[in-house]
Amino acid sequence: MTDQKVDLDIELNEEVAQGIYANLAVISHSASEFVLDFVRLMPGMPKARVKSRIILTPEHAKRLLLSLQENIARYEAIVGKIEIHTPETPPIVGFGSGFGQA
Repeated sequence: MTDQKVDLDIELNEEVAQGIYANLAVISHSASEFVLDFVRLMPGMPKARVKSRIILTPEHAKRLLLSLQENIARYEAIVGKIEIHTPETPPIVGFGSGFGQA
C-alpha cells in the first residue's frame, strides 16, 4: 500500500462552524459500526439530550482514536499535561455541584 496525499476541498458552512458544545460522550458499537453520541449535561438537570450523533466504521473509529492520540500528544507538548478531574479531585474552576465526564 502506498501513502498518497489527496487534496480535499472541504466546505464548512457558518452554522456547522459554530460547533455544538458537549461535555459527555456515550460510545456504543456493533460488529459493523461505532456510534458516538455527544451530550450536553447541565448541573442539576436530571435529563440530557443528545446534541450530535456520529456513526463510524470500526476502521474509521480506530483512525479517529489514533488521530486524537497524536493531537493530544502535540497539545500536551505545547500547553502541558491535560488533567482528568474526578468528583474527588474537582477542577479549580467549576460550576454547580455535579461534574460531567466524557
